[in-house]
Amino acid sequence: MSDDHAIPSRDRLSGITLDDASVTHGNANIDHEREVAIYDILEANSFALEGRDEGPYTLTIGLVDEKLALAIGTEQGQAIVTHYLSLTPFRRIMKDYFMVLDSYYQAVRSAPPSKIQAIDVGRRGLHDEGSRVLQDRLKGKVSVDFDTARRLFTLISALHWKG
Repeated sequence: MSDDHAIPSRDRLSGITLDDASVTHGNANIDHEREVAIYDILEANSFALEGRDEGPYTLTIGLVDEKLALAIGTEQGQAIVTHYLSLTPFRRIMKDYFMVLDSYYQAVRSAPPSKIQAIDVGRRGLHDEGSRVLQDRLKGKVSVDFDTARRLFTLISALHWKG
């Protein structure tokens, strides 16, 4: 039984924006995944800035000089910090992830369910690996639970999608 009057956690994201200059539009599958990931994050997430208590937070994700830029602010729009992360630890995972996604989207159109399921298992494994790398890269800066890391990895991937 839940308490309808529970105070929502401050350690969460209340808004997410993708830097428009960083996003490649035009692929309906990726656009849909991006929208679903944002919706799911905003519905339930755990996001805490290490050593700070100014949440709920807003997050803008973009690419700056070949680095991942995570601009974190308050709900009122005040900038708190921007973390820049090297994309190098993500490159192999993303390359493999995009190849599997291509196969998945092609298979969905014509392959038998068993083949789609096998491809999806590989896709989820790579997605989980990317999520763990993201959590590791954020250590000491931002604390996120695994589900939030998975959805953030979806958004980071969407910035790189060229397919």
